[in-house]
Amino acid sequence: MNRVLFASTSFFRSVCQIHFKAAPWMAFVIVALGPPGWSIADDRPNIVMIMVDDMGFSDIGPYGSEIPTPHLDALAANGAKFSQFYNTGRCCPTRAALLTGLYSHQTGIGWMTTDQKLVGYRGRLNDQCVTIGEVLGQSGYFTAMTGKWHVGFKQGVTPWGRGFDRSLNLPAGGLHFSNQTGSKGGTKLFLNGQEVAKDDPQFDPPWYGSDLWTEQGIEF
Repeated sequence: MNRVLFASTSFFRSVCQIHFKAAPWMAFVIVALGPPGWSIADDRPNIVMIMVDDMGFSDIGPYGSEIPTPHLDALAANGAKFSQFYNTGRCCPTRAALLTGLYSHQTGIGWMTTDQKLVGYRGRLNDQCVTIGEVLGQSGYFTAMTGKWHVGFKQGVTPWGRGFDRSLNLPAGGLHFSNQTGSKGGTKLFLNGQEVAKDDPQFDPPWYGSDLWTEQGIEF
């Protein structure tokens, strides 16, 4: 089951320290107003959206977890918490819906990223939808994302091509460690649109995926 958390950046660092050890995949979407010097003066908030893949309903404190998650508890206590919730049960359609605000079939990702040759199942974000990065970028926000992308990377749909100023991403998923072997060991890693080595010194290897996405999100 996929979960999404929304937080202001004042909470971001403390929330990220938890590292979501119970969940194998995270994706951060970070949207912040432009740096000092930009001609923007308003009260619009900075935004952090965290998606946790394969997370059980009760894996965080607000829903009864045995693992302490005090910062997430505070966010729930001072925000909104669902009492009834439905999703697609798959990561790709969930990501597509969150990125665009549309029902996943409207984006072209009704299932996964394989092209099923049907309108709602082309396996990539189509050109008829816009992402949160594209919309907020046009409104003066700096936008960034880290983690698993998985909405049509092999078909040319990339974070930097869909509104994100900075990104550290996997095309899909399956990579948990910098020194991982096996079928997913050859998964590529991209920093701001350029392929980078998984053991690049700037990432302080060896790393664990959830830590890397968190630390790079904070860096962005």
